[in-house]
This record gives sequence, C-alpha cells and structure tokens, in this order.
Amino acid sequence: MHNGSMTVTPFVIDVPQSDLDDLRARLRATRWPDAAVSDWSQGIPPAALRRVLDYWAEEYDWRAVERQINTLTHVTVDGIHAVRAGTPGATPLLLVHGWPDGFVRFLRALPLLADRFELVIPSIPGYGFSAQPAEPLGPIGVADRFVDLMSQLGHERFAVHGGDIGTQIADQLGLRHPDRITALHLGDVPLRRLRGIDPAEQTPEEQQWSKDGAAWELAEGAYSHLQRTKPQTLAAALNDSPAGLAAWILEKFEAWSDKGLDAFTLDDLATNLTIYWVTQTAGSAARYYYDNTVTPTGRQVVPTGFAVFPADICPPPPGSARRWYPVERWTQMPRGGHFGPWEEPELWAAEVRAFFDQLEL
Repeated sequence: MHNGSMTVTPFVIDVPQSDLDDLRARLRATRWPDAAVSDWSQGIPPAALRRVLDYWAEEYDWRAVERQINTLTHVTVDGIHAVRAGTPGATPLLLVHGWPDGFVRFLRALPLLADRFELVIPSIPGYGFSAQPAEPLGPIGVADRFVDLMSQLGHERFAVHGGDIGTQIADQLGLRHPDRITALHLGDVPLRRLRGIDPAEQTPEEQQWSKDGAAWELAEGAYSHLQRTKPQTLAAALNDSPAGLAAWILEKFEAWSDKGLDAFTLDDLATNLTIYWVTQTAGSAARYYYDNTVTPTGRQVVPTGFAVFPADICPPPPGSARRWYPVERWTQMPRGGHFGPWEEPELWAAEVRAFFDQLEL
C-alpha cells in the first residue's frame, strides 16, 4: 500500500493540439484491409469500422467534449486520476470501470446519482489519465491504491460498485479491507470464482455456466488470452495505429452490448477511443490482464448486491453468487449488456439507489 502524505491536485484535461492533428492525419492515412466476409463472424467488418473512423477523423470535435468533461471536478492523487461528483456528505460511493472503457462508462449516470451519493470515479492505473504503474498491480494492487485514494479524499468508509475488471477490484477491496467497505454493488460474478469450485460440487446451473464460459472463451476470448500472455506485442500495434486500436475495441462494444454499436453515439465511441489514444494507455490497459493471472479469493463479509444485465458476458446463476457473497439483493436487469451504466443509465442508477436504500446507507 502507498501510505504517507499524498497531495490531492486539481486536474484539467488539456490534450495538446499536436496530438489531435497527428491523430487526424493517421486516421486519414489508414491502410484498409481486405475482407473475406461482410459480417462480424471474422471480426469487425471494414464498413462498420470505416463508419466510425470517418466520423472520428472528419466530424468529431474533441475540444467540445473536452470542455464538457472539464465541467466536472477532476483531481489526481499519487498518479491516480479521479472525477468527483455528487453531494458532499452523502453516501460515499466509488465507481470502478472495466475494459475496454474508462471513467466515461459512468458519465451518463452521474446526474441520476448526484443527489444520493458523494461519487468518486477513478481511472484504473494504466488507464485514461491515470499514470502507468511502474510495477505490476492487478486487482490486489489497484484495490490498495484505491483505499489510499479514498483516504486522501476524506472517506474512511465507503461503498463500491464495479463491473468487468472493476468487479475484481471491488472484490479485493471487500476481501482485503472489509473494515473500510460498507457495501459492494457488482455487475457480475468473476468467472474465476467458478473455477475454484470442484466440478463434482457444481450445481446443474453452475455446470451450465461453466460450459457457457468455456464456449465463450473459445469463440470470443482470444483478446483476453493475448492480453494475459503477450501484451507488449499487442501494445506496439495499438499504440501506433488508431485504426487498429478502434478495431480492437469496437469489436467488443458490438459483441458485448445489447444493441451492439447502436447502443452508443458516434461521439461516445470516438471519445472512448480518443482517451485511449492521446494517453497512450492501450498497452498498459492490456498489461493489466498480464498482472491479473492469479488473484486470491475467499468469502466476502461485506453486504453485496448484483445488477446482472442479460447481454453481458456469461451471466451467472444467482445461486453461485451466494457461495461467496452475502447477497442482499439480486436483480436480473430487463435489458442491457456489459456496459450497463452507459447503455442503460436510468435502469442502472435506479437499481443502485434501490440497493443502498434497502441497506439504509
């Protein structure tokens, strides 16, 4: 853990114009690949990619987005960037994003939570405007850094929401710092939890979950395997080609969202891509997977709620969550996918409020 004195420093996003000019030039000079098929069966088709890249290069206005995002309060603490929002003195709630997104995952939902919570939305180290870590972190290291972050922001006890890798970080916060965490709200049950169960002890629902997970890994998990094993090779491509970066990320927005890319505006997609590009964090974000190969698990003692979106990756059976978590609330959301707070902010925010109202926190 990073103890000692740390400074809370105001932060303003200000991307150099030279970086934006270089990005536009690279986009205009894209070398387009051939394609054997026109659908998504082999990855992102050129027509779908061209639609986003043409907008990103010719119509997207980063400066307007930058001004809008800068109306929020940004700080850095020991290299960690965070947005602060909501009502001072209300329930402190840490919101932890996943991959391949960032703090922008939560922007649509912030106004819907602002009167109920004091919100802190950090960028995971190595993502967005947070510094790239000098040593491997993974969910254990990030959890410890986030505890320090919250201490510096005046929150000795706080609640956590996480999705995707944010779920694993939230999991470690509850396991390692149960005295600091008032509640966990999660978007999924980490698959590694299931892998720790003796197959002979799995329920029929868990056996099916395991089969679904294995099928998903075979059909859709190549990105994860590469990021877990050879992230530096991938970084060379993603850090040099905005078209390559967009193809790598947009394929997941299509596959993991209830409505595919149509769940997002072109500005949404271009903003997420621009942050990865100008911060040069595609490689360090991928490297997080390499640092996340082994993470201890145990039974949580912190009250936990789940909001499970139907189009997310391998939604788990509710009974499995009760093996490891004191589940106070389990909600099968009616629609939405992996980026629930972004895709369905009203539904997600209402469920978060309901969970914390139920706990009277």
